Amino acid sequence: MNTALISALRDIENDKGISFEIVKGVLEESLLAAYLQREGADEEAQVELDEETGDLRVMKDGEDITPTDFTRIAAQVMRQTFYQRLNEVHNEQLLEEYGERMGDIVTGIVQQSHRRMTLVDLGRVEALLPASEQVPGERYENGQRIKVYLLEIREPGRGPSMTVSRRHEGLLRGLFELEVPEIYDGLVEIKAIAREGGLRSKVAVWSNEQGIDPVGACVGPRGSRVRAVVSELRNEKIDIIQWHPDPAQFIAKALSPARVREVYLDEDERQAEVIVPDDQLSLAIGREGQNARLAVKLTDWKIDIKPESQATDYGDAVEGWEPEEDSAMHRCRAVLSNGRRCANTALTGSLFCGIPSHQEQAVEFEGMVEGGAAGVTEGSQEVVDE
Repeated sequence: MNTALISALRDIENDKGISFEIVKGVLEESLLAAYLQREGADEEAQVELDEETGDLRVMKDGEDITPTDFTRIAAQVMRQTFYQRLNEVHNEQLLEEYGERMGDIVTGIVQQSHRRMTLVDLGRVEALLPASEQVPGERYENGQRIKVYLLEIREPGRGPSMTVSRRHEGLLRGLFELEVPEIYDGLVEIKAIAREGGLRSKVAVWSNEQGIDPVGACVGPRGSRVRAVVSELRNEKIDIIQWHPDPAQFIAKALSPARVREVYLDEDERQAEVIVPDDQLSLAIGREGQNARLAVKLTDWKIDIKPESQATDYGDAVEGWEPEEDSAMHRCRAVLSNGRRCANTALTGSLFCGIPSHQEQAVEFEGMVEGGAAGVTEGSQEVVDE
């Protein structure tokens, strides 16, 4: 009885997470391949392992034809081809398991940390966190638990190699999905993310369900949800803004916390000229241009920020511009601070464009129109009464 062999196979099952049946099958295949290389081997033979006794036999049509030196062959195979083939099976399983999870967030334990790379234990496999995917300033201590983004998996000669990231935008997206049930359920959608790992990020969100505030859902009660994300990212600053289908409004929101006065769009070039009050210029640009840079990434528009005192004078060419008579478009009726009329196209069903300050003028304009109409109605009623 060879119980030691059965015990060794059970240990392999526990260590590598491979089922006993697969381990047993790999051993039988390896021994059969070695047996067939012997002179006079029967090509129709099969190698069988008795799970109760641990005995290995070569069988053909129910007859035991095990060679006398088969024990020596088995020992040789165990030292060479069996473990090699077992590692191949293990790697194939890992490729299949983790290959479908690329883009997921997983928790790992830091094994070794060096200047150029950090090894992270994900349970069944070790992953590489290279310096290029680390957040500047973050330190990783042995035994520390961290969340990482599964970035890439490939199969080199010695088994699959997995690369994870701490600075990828997908990590921020995944953390919000974990912390905000509305995002996980699809009620709130992350439309765009711009991130500079360890420093600052901007997240644009949109509600797919009426009555749900997307920004409030991400912030959470007393800021608990966003605070959990910030804590995992080691106090990285996160701006959560509401996405808007109108590019002018979206660009204005993307530059928050700065206040935006005007936005002029060149849709052909996807370029926007943004006018801000003079005292808001440094806030709109941000330290070392960070706020403006993140806004460009978030909106995918080129943004040129100018103070009111240096705003472009569009001159007579713009002042006289109007859409063609048969066009469904209308020019915005808002009047700028310099006394000129806005050059943007009005929103559908409105006389004003989507810039927030111009929408405020739209509300005032509608109030004036309604007030005037009410006065005419009252006057006409008085005439009738007379």
